[in-house]
Amino acid sequence: MVAEEGREGGYVLRPIGRVCSSVLRHREDCPHQGIEGAPEAWIEIDPGLSDGLDGIGAGSEILLFTWLHQAQRGVLKLHPRGDPRKPLRGVFATRSPDRPNPVGLHRVKVLETAGPGRLRVGPLEVIDGTPVIDIKPVLSFSRDE
Repeated sequence: MVAEEGREGGYVLRPIGRVCSSVLRHREDCPHQGIEGAPEAWIEIDPGLSDGLDGIGAGSEILLFTWLHQAQRGVLKLHPRGDPRKPLRGVFATRSPDRPNPVGLHRVKVLETAGPGRLRVGPLEVIDGTPVIDIKPVLSFSRDE
């Protein structure tokens, strides 16, 4: 099991894998969105969970959920895109990585699979070492999914 209820009524998430990026090493290197020039990256899934990738191959579009581990979790209002000329907004009205539960959502294309548990995807705008917490297919609205 990857998520379980914690003692205090919260939940414990365990990463299913990690992002391996040779380009994005620091938070300030990341574009705001994948479509703004983000590079490709490798996703390495925990070997005990690699069977869960069955059905995902080159050409698949997936939703990658990450835990933005360098986020500031106390932020509730901010200037969108860090631009002080823009009025303050509530964090839930933005795509900011700084938020109480810093879950990243990334629509990426699988470019290559390599061995069990390795996917090359792109574009992906997160730093090397970012924990992956889930993967879901992009639905085409067929009844088979």
